[in-house]
Amino acid sequence: MTPSFRAAVIQEWRGLPERPGSRDRWQPTSQLLPALMQKLGLKERLRESEVIDAWSSIVGEFIAAHSAPVALRDGILYVRVLQPSLHYELERIAKTEILRKLKRRFGGKTIRDVRFRVG
Repeated sequence: MTPSFRAAVIQEWRGLPERPGSRDRWQPTSQLLPALMQKLGLKERLRESEVIDAWSSIVGEFIAAHSAPVALRDGILYVRVLQPSLHYELERIAKTEILRKLKRRFGGKTIRDVRFRVG
């Protein structure tokens, strides 16, 4: 008995047309999770937490003890600095080196600039 003949017999016996079987929409989690994170806006937050966690290893212990990354918005990393003298040092002298290290580690699309604020 062929599948089409079987379907015709069952359709006639039920008196209703045979519903097509539902397709299996199974997908691996590795494909679904990035799209879901992007849709919920969590991908940027995950990247932000990675940058914050890596801050001390990038800038060193002294600078990390006196500064803290606050947020990563639109490729700009905002860093809070405790002393104005350190702000001047970071803004004028160390900014290019810190930015270079951040771009090497996280990519140029993730971090485009670093902005320091006293506070």
